[in-house]
Amino acid sequence: MKGTTKLLPLALVVVLALALSHLAWLPAYAQQTERAKNIGKRLLCMCNCNQILTACNHVGCSTSAAMLKKLDQVVARNEPDDLTVQSFIQEWGERVLAEPPAKGFNRLAWFIPGGAFALGLVLVIVVIAHWRRRMTLAPAGPSVSPDALSRARLQADQETEE
Repeated sequence: MKGTTKLLPLALVVVLALALSHLAWLPAYAQQTERAKNIGKRLLCMCNCNQILTACNHVGCSTSAAMLKKLDQVVARNEPDDLTVQSFIQEWGERVLAEPPAKGFNRLAWFIPGGAFALGLVLVIVVIAHWRRRMTLAPAGPSVSPDALSRARLQADQETEE
């Protein structure tokens, strides 16, 4: 009995630690301010899930946890949003951005789909107009005189009677 009383405080500490351990696994979005959530929507999680940082749903994702922790620290220091995003770009590169910046080739990449759609639409209109012009029926051949038509009918009648 004497040995168990010495282990009782240790057992209480273990039980308390286990009971409170679920708090460490709170969803990341539950620990963030609204400003941190807005900045997190501009960033991607770098665990290769290709999800928005605040929406990474991998259970126990250490990458998003570390990134969210850094985001919370930067937001707590009241750094401007653009400076916060730049610090993530310095660490992870431009691939951390959920939306690529509109400069250089990226700007061109934003316009290519619209340009391709417009070009395709013009091509379809031109092809349909060409087809419609071709659909006008041309005469089958030179017109036949009434005399030639009556001779052909007479000849056909004679050949079928024989």
